[in-house]
Amino acid sequence: MAKKAAIENPYIPEFEKYLRTPEPSVRERADYWRTAIGLQAVDQLTVSDFLKQTAQEHIEGQISADEAEQRIKAYYQAKEIRLPDDDEKEEADKVAMNITKLLSEQSFTFSVAGLASIHRQIFKGVFKHAGQFRDYDITKKEWVLDGDTVLYASCTQLQATLEYDLEQEKQFDYSNLALPDAIRHIAAFVANIWQIHPFREGNTRTTAVFTIKYLRSIGFHNIDNTLFEQHSWFFRNALVRANYKNARLGVNNSPLYLERFFRNLLLGEQMPLHNRDLHILNKDVQSAETEQVQDKYRTSSGQAQDKFETSIPISAENQLYTEDENTIRLVQVMRGEKLSIKEIMTAIGLKGRDNFLNLYLNPAIKNGFVRLLYPDSPRHPRQKYLLTVKGMMLLNQLSSK
Repeated sequence: MAKKAAIENPYIPEFEKYLRTPEPSVRERADYWRTAIGLQAVDQLTVSDFLKQTAQEHIEGQISADEAEQRIKAYYQAKEIRLPDDDEKEEADKVAMNITKLLSEQSFTFSVAGLASIHRQIFKGVFKHAGQFRDYDITKKEWVLDGDTVLYASCTQLQATLEYDLEQEKQFDYSNLALPDAIRHIAAFVANIWQIHPFREGNTRTTAVFTIKYLRSIGFHNIDNTLFEQHSWFFRNALVRANYKNARLGVNNSPLYLERFFRNLLLGEQMPLHNRDLHILNKDVQSAETEQVQDKYRTSSGQAQDKFETSIPISAENQLYTEDENTIRLVQVMRGEKLSIKEIMTAIGLKGRDNFLNLYLNPAIKNGFVRLLYPDSPRHPRQKYLLTVKGMMLLNQLSSK
């Protein structure tokens, strides 16, 4: 049996205090750092104590991100005696720093070039081939597959395959999709992008950052990304299981685990995420996969429901839940249309523009339910507004009640 990775997701008690601070900027920086540090576990890496101390100073606002980056770079340049694990620590520290800076940027390009740019930014100063596609085929022995490998895309088809998957997602219509199907689709899209494995190294970390930034772009602005910190190794193994099939062993592609991850991420559910459950020789795996259909109808407490749509937990962690009646009314009025401010106000029955902006439109935009047709030009003469994917999910959820 292949040896299990020794690195589990790190718990960083030094950062816990920042989650309770009243300052949003401090909480935000802590979220970025915890996510960036946790993601190193997917490649069996851990960061240094020096990095953790530097991160805390940045979180508290004592130094800027650029100053933190320069400090880490200087730390390794000044080392005269290299310890056996210094190369791995240096990679983990620099990559965690780069991911933190990437997550703090709001810009995002949904394209092959955008994906390559994320890899380049994550691994600058670490890999000479950062941002470049691999030019050879690969296999990887996976613990979760008992030493077998996923079949990755051919090196001759990387560009074309990525372009196809991204274009399919760009054209995908979420407007009439039930919530469970929408989450299932997102999980499948992410699994497909990962399976291509376009880079020599660092594909999972790149996929995770790409996923976070993509989810933001479709309305999920306020996700608690520390789920990637706490369960990045599960995230990787779930991607492996979603892309592996072995008829001889009776093992099928199992997207169930990745869907659980995304339900916890987007809906605030508390489904257990245990790596041992993903191993193909786990005695409980086969029965768990046999019950995959039933699992789609369970709540986070494990109670079966007649309809999956009614099992969505009402909690502050649920990214689709809102107590704002104005946002709910706005979403129901807008539906799948592209509407001007005047058209929306008429449909709702409002006359005061300022009240409409302050009580309806701006909160809905801030919370990711509505977006601008021309986001780079807010005062565009033909500006209109439409629901984000998150907004459409909320609409479908409301319509199913």
